[in-house]
Amino acid sequence: MILPIVAYGDAVLRKETEEIDKDYPDLDILIDDMFETMYAAKGVGLAAPQIGLPIRLFIIDASGFNEEGEHPELADFKRVFINPVIIEENGTPWKFEEGCLSIPGIREEVNRKPNVVIEYYNEKFELVEEKLDGLAARIIQHEYDHIEATLFTDRINPLRKRLIKGKLNDIAKGNVKVGYRMKFPLVKAKH
Repeated sequence: MILPIVAYGDAVLRKETEEIDKDYPDLDILIDDMFETMYAAKGVGLAAPQIGLPIRLFIIDASGFNEEGEHPELADFKRVFINPVIIEENGTPWKFEEGCLSIPGIREEVNRKPNVVIEYYNEKFELVEEKLDGLAARIIQHEYDHIEATLFTDRINPLRKRLIKGKLNDIAKGNVKVGYRMKFPLVKAKH
């Protein structure tokens, strides 16, 4: 089922997330719904807070980055991250333009370190420790930020953030065109 994606300004995007266990209700269905929602929105990652759930879960399928054969390391990069912990981030930070399904229409350069070591449970609740670099590391850091109540706009130059403030407010009010279902925090439900 395709779920609505929570827009910038919703409190759940700033809420502390909780760990889950393998008995979390309908976890398999939730993971399937998250992938379906992400694909419908043409995203490469989706965190549970983006669908209104303050839990430590995110998914990634970055295989779309390899459509032109430019990023073979991402060809099979599809993962489920449950209760992840970034153990290490290192290397010289590099800039790359990021966007977010919860912040449609805005893309900004973000500095991130190129290497991560992350520990997480996969969809079978097997503990995994993985070292990733480049775009894979960046995508993980972006989604991990979501479960830490941080948005990519928190990581941009303060001047740039002031310049996009009006656009961010418009998103919160629902004054943005998107090609997927969204839930806007400042839009009153029609009765």
